[in-house]
Amino acid sequence: MINIIYNLLLWLVLPLLVPYHAYRSLSRGRRTAFLERFGRIPADELNLIGGGNGTILVHAVSVGETNAALPLLKGIRTRFPGKKIVISNVTETGRSVAQKSKAADLCIYFPFDFPFAVRAVLESIRPEVVVIMETEIWPNFIGVAREMGIPVLLANGRISDRSFGRYLRLSWFFRPVLRRLSALCMQTPVDAERIAAIGAPSAAVHVGGNLKYDIPVVKAKPEQVAEIKAKYQIPSDCFVFAAASTHEGEEAQVLSAYRDLLARDPHSFLILAPRHPERAPGVAELIRKEGFPFQSRSALDGSGPLPAGGILLLDTVGELAGLYRASDLVFVGGSLVATGGHNPLEPAACQVPVLFGPHMENFREIAALFVKHCGAEVQPADLEGLKAELLRLSADASLREELGRRGAGILLESAGATGRHLDVMASLLERGGKRG
Repeated sequence: MINIIYNLLLWLVLPLLVPYHAYRSLSRGRRTAFLERFGRIPADELNLIGGGNGTILVHAVSVGETNAALPLLKGIRTRFPGKKIVISNVTETGRSVAQKSKAADLCIYFPFDFPFAVRAVLESIRPEVVVIMETEIWPNFIGVAREMGIPVLLANGRISDRSFGRYLRLSWFFRPVLRRLSALCMQTPVDAERIAAIGAPSAAVHVGGNLKYDIPVVKAKPEQVAEIKAKYQIPSDCFVFAAASTHEGEEAQVLSAYRDLLARDPHSFLILAPRHPERAPGVAELIRKEGFPFQSRSALDGSGPLPAGGILLLDTVGELAGLYRASDLVFVGGSLVATGGHNPLEPAACQVPVLFGPHMENFREIAALFVKHCGAEVQPADLEGLKAELLRLSADASLREELGRRGAGILLESAGATGRHLDVMASLLERGGKRG
C-alpha cells in the first residue's frame, strides 16, 4: 500500500517536476538530460563499459558526495581490477566533478525514481552491486534493484541530529525501504544505532567510518605552488586567503573581513569561490559595488599576475581543490549562515590551516575534531571572530604551519573507512557470484 501511494504521488508531481527541472537546467545554462533522467542512456556511452568483467554503479547526489566517493572509487579499481565503474549524479556540478576526476568509466544522471526509468537504467548497466553514497533513500530504485537481484550498499551513511526525529516519525515509510538494502555502512556507532532504530535490519548494519577522511594528505612543493599561481594569475608573493563554498549572505562578510586584512597588509589576495557557480554574476556585482579589483576565473587571459589587493572569483567547477594548494589560509563557507557547513577536510589534506563558522551541523563530528586538535579559534562564532582570526593567522606563518600539520593529522588518524567499505562490498559481490 505504501508503495502504491508513493508511486501515485510521483505521477501527481510529474507535471510540476518536468517544467521545474527544465527551468532549473536552462536558467543555469545546463542541458536538461531528460532522456537519461527517464532511463535512456545513449548507446555510445554504454559502449564505454562494454566487454568488462562486471560493473559497479556508485550513486553520489552532488559535489560533496562525489568527493567523498573518490577514495572508494580508487579502492574499487585496486581491489576489483577489471570491474567497470559507473557513477551517477543528480546535480550538474556533481557530474562535472565526477567527469573531471576520471575515476569512473561512465558518468550518468541518476534517473527520476519512477519504476520504468529505474529499471531501464539498471537493465542497461547491469551492475553487480550498487553503492549509494550517504543517506540517499530512493524507494523505487532500491526496490527494483532488489527485484532484479542486484545488492545495494548504503555507503558512508549518517543520520544527523536534526533529521533523526523526522526519520523516526516516518519510520513506517522508511522501514520497508531500508529492509531492501543488502548492507548499510554507517559512519559512526551512533549513526548505526539510529538507522537500526528507524528500521534497518541490525545484521545488515556495519560501522564503516567516514570515507571523507581517506583523502590523500599531500603538501604542495614550492614549485607546484608557483605553477598553480601562474596558471590562475595569482600574485606570487602575496598572502593568499581562500573563501570556499560560500553561500548568499557570506560573501559580503568575507569581503568585510578582507577589507580589514588589506588595511593592515595591502599585499594580500582573495580567492572567492561561491558554492554554486551560477551565483557568480551576482557575487561579481557585489564585488564591484564594494570597489575591489577582481577577475573571474573564466575570463583569465594569461597576461600576468592580477594586482595585490585583488580578488579571483572562481566561477567554474572542479578547480577549487587545486587552489587550496596555493592558499595560505582557507575559510570554509556555508558556516557563517545557517546552511550546515561544508567539508573542511579537503583543504586540510593540503596541510593548509582552516577556519569555519558556527553552523557546521552537517559536519558536526569533523568540526569537533578540528576544535579539539587545532583549538576553538578555528571556529569563530561570527564575523568579528573571523576578522580577528584572519588578522592573527595572516601575521603568523609558523602558527599557520602548525595548524596545517594538525589538520592533516586528523585525516591520518581517522583513515581506514575505504578498506572497511570494500570488505563489505566484497562479501556482496561474492554472494552475488554464488547466486549467479
